[in-house]
Order: sequence, then C-alpha cells, then structure tokens
Amino acid sequence: MSTTNGQWYPPEWPDRIRALAGGELTPVEPRRAATVLLLRDTEHGPVVHMLRRRASMAFAGGAYAYPGGSVDPRDERSVGWAGPAPETWAARLGLEDEAAAQSVVCAAVRETFEEAGVLLAGPSADTVVADTTGEDWEADRAALVARELSFAEFLARRGLVLRSDLLSGWARWITPEFEPRRYDTWFFVAVLPQGQRTRNASTEADRTVWIRPADAAAGYDRGELLMMPPTISTLRELEPYGSAGQALDAAPARDLTPVLARAELRDGEIVLSWPGHAEFTRHISPASPVPSDSPASPAEGGAAS
Repeated sequence: MSTTNGQWYPPEWPDRIRALAGGELTPVEPRRAATVLLLRDTEHGPVVHMLRRRASMAFAGGAYAYPGGSVDPRDERSVGWAGPAPETWAARLGLEDEAAAQSVVCAAVRETFEEAGVLLAGPSADTVVADTTGEDWEADRAALVARELSFAEFLARRGLVLRSDLLSGWARWITPEFEPRRYDTWFFVAVLPQGQRTRNASTEADRTVWIRPADAAAGYDRGELLMMPPTISTLRELEPYGSAGQALDAAPARDLTPVLARAELRDGEIVLSWPGHAEFTRHISPASPVPSDSPASPAEGGAAS
C-alpha cells in the first residue's frame, strides 16, 4: 500500500497524470455528491461520526469517511421543505440552478439516513423525527438504498418535511481530472437530532465510530487511519471548535470555492498539489517505485455510493 501518514495513492496515478498532460486522457465529467459531518457534543468536546469503507470497495476501500454519496436524479423532485429555500442554497453552494441545489441538499439528507440511520426531517418546520428505529423505518431505508423509493416519496408517505436549516455548507472538493471516477462533492455539517442515534446502516462500511476530530487526525498522522485529503482536511478544520453548535455557527462564513488538485510535470517529476492545502503536496519522480499492493483507486473528491 502506498501511504504517506494515513493518506494513500493508487499506483496508476503517475501514468494517468502523464497521459492527461500529454493530451491522451480526457477528463471525466464529475458527478454531484454530498457528504455530512454529523456532530454531537460530549463532556470531552464534540465528536464526529465516521465510517470505514470495506476494503473490498472499488471506491476508497479501507478509508475512513463520512456518510454521503452521489445525487440521485430523483432528488430534484418536489419535496416537503423547511428552512432556507433552494434559491438561497443555490447561492450558497455556487449553483445557478435551484433544482440542482435542492438535489444536493436532498442527497445530503437522504444519504445520512441511508448510511447512518439519522434523518434530518420532521412533521413540521420546527420539529424533527425523534426515533428512526423499528422495522418500518428499516424497510423504507432499504427501499431508498435499492432506489425502489425516491426520497420525495418517502417524505410524503410519512408526512415529513426536509429540514434544510439543520445543515450548513462546510467545504467543496472536486476529484482530480486524472481520476477515472470523479465527484463534485459538497461537505455539510449537522448536529445529531435529539433522540436519534447513529448505526452502521451501510453495506459499504465495516465499522463506524464517534471520534473527536483531533483524535482522528492524530490517527491519520500516525498512519493508523487511512483518509482522503478532503476527509483529513475537514477534520483538522473542526478541531478548534469547543461544541457542535460552534462549528455549525461558523459554517456560513466558510469559503465554498471548490478545491481541485493540480498536477504539473517538472523535468519529468510530477508535482501533485491541492491549492490551499500544502500538506498534501507530493513530488513523484520517474524512478519512484510503484507499489504492488495498493488498494483500488480513491476518488479524492468526497463520497459516493
């Protein structure tokens, strides 16, 4: 496995980067996606919910991440809504299309329910579901995962409205152009609703954990926890906050300009960098050994399902 601290890179990257630089590789259009940093307070400070993707997964196998995934085209359907309107979200997320903004927010709420069993919705604009356990909830969650049920149908059936006010935009990362699987991913923060609890509801994860951002970052630094650049970056950004509410309050002032990796060829050496995130800069020389046991390629832009 090719790792630097807890961050790993697939062996095919150098060849793909050189192919892109030589005009032999056409970048894939990134799919929109959303992921949620779900927070709750403890006596030792705020903790964030993370899952470890199964090593067998084609996307980011073995890496720690947050609940999230790709936008479903049906996320644009008319849905019960409370909180900032899609027009407001479009301005915040940097999208011209209100339907596209709605779909990103819907994906964030839907994926959090699908992968963590937590639902940011309620019977009214100022209430939230207190319990999402039980066989009936699990049946609906499974139907959403199987795409047998749209999120709009799910909410309508239960008489619920999506609480967009419980989310706040935190960051945006786009998978590098040389990756075969690309995502334009918005990262949101949210506080675990009172009465609800997380569970490992995802077939893509073999472990879930509530962990202090500083502890997770330390695990990465020791090489014990594998993470992609957006994950470790957002963890470090959470460290200064003494409560989940403080992080949520700080989110509206954050810059959501997309972070996109740059790859340059300098005298045969590849210089890989993420603007504004110097810790991820890597220099790959032509003589660098190619690891034989790297996991499948990580799409370094966020989460997908």
